[in-house]
Amino acid sequence: MSETTATATAPHTAPTALPPDTVALVTQRRARGGFRAMLPRPSAKLVIGLMLVSAIVLFGILGPLMTQNPRDSQNAALEPPSAEHLLGTSKLGYDVLAQLAHGTQGSLLVGIVAGGIAVVLSLFFGILAGYLGGWRDEVLSLVTNIMLVIPGLPLAMVIATYFSSRSWLLVAIVLGITCWAGSAVVLRTQARSLRSRDYVYAAKVAGEKSFRVILVEIMPNLLPLLAAQFLFAIIFAILGEAGLSYLGLGATDSITWGTILNDAQSGQALGTGAWWWFVPPGVLIALLGCGLSLINFSIDEIINPKLRVAPEAARRVRRAAKSKGVLA
Repeated sequence: MSETTATATAPHTAPTALPPDTVALVTQRRARGGFRAMLPRPSAKLVIGLMLVSAIVLFGILGPLMTQNPRDSQNAALEPPSAEHLLGTSKLGYDVLAQLAHGTQGSLLVGIVAGGIAVVLSLFFGILAGYLGGWRDEVLSLVTNIMLVIPGLPLAMVIATYFSSRSWLLVAIVLGITCWAGSAVVLRTQARSLRSRDYVYAAKVAGEKSFRVILVEIMPNLLPLLAAQFLFAIIFAILGEAGLSYLGLGATDSITWGTILNDAQSGQALGTGAWWWFVPPGVLIALLGCGLSLINFSIDEIINPKLRVAPEAARRVRRAAKSKGVLA
């Protein structure tokens, strides 16, 4: 009778707990398996962020093809928005919409190039330092710490003053080499954690070279973090370029949002009430920063699963509190 009872109740007993080593291996395989797991989950902030960024990128691509020459000064000066000039004209007769379209293209190029440079430098000084360890870690970390304590924007201002003629590419390079240190510190910490994983040890025992171990075993686990760092670098670069250009240290041979703001400031747009000259570039900077930040928040939910679980847990707590109130 006891054997029959035990047999009948066996399917309802709690499953045997897996050993910690097995759980760790399964977790690592799940973390490494599939590109879909690295993508941000659909959410309101992700959709809004993608819509904002896509709209601005399309405006930067198609706008210059549909507007007049941004340096055409044959228009009336300081003309308010009208059917002929949707965003009015500047003090020199430039069409503000044409300048804004070309400025969007210039600012996006500066942000992308500077963000790419910052990511490459943070990969080199962060992942190599964290994976290799030893004296190489000390040397690379020393360079990172030196760059970390030097303020980025003042350093970019000092570098920019040495060049009388500055292209947008030069400004992007200057901003890229001054904003990578913080990302390198984060990547170094993550690389130090990943190099002690079992699959990394297995690759080393199999005779894989360090370059391949970093590229195949470590880099895929850092893709969400790299994407977040890249977006942050773009935001920093666009804001930094706008600040440099506003101070007169930006690009001299191209149009960006910062150069438009600088021209508006030097042309006393605020004093003359020409709001259409300086408000649109400021709005676009704010919208692009908002859109990239929303996308970055969605990527953070992959890096830190607690951010994804917390809203649902809060909603459950509120529903439980409301149900208790109704029952009471």
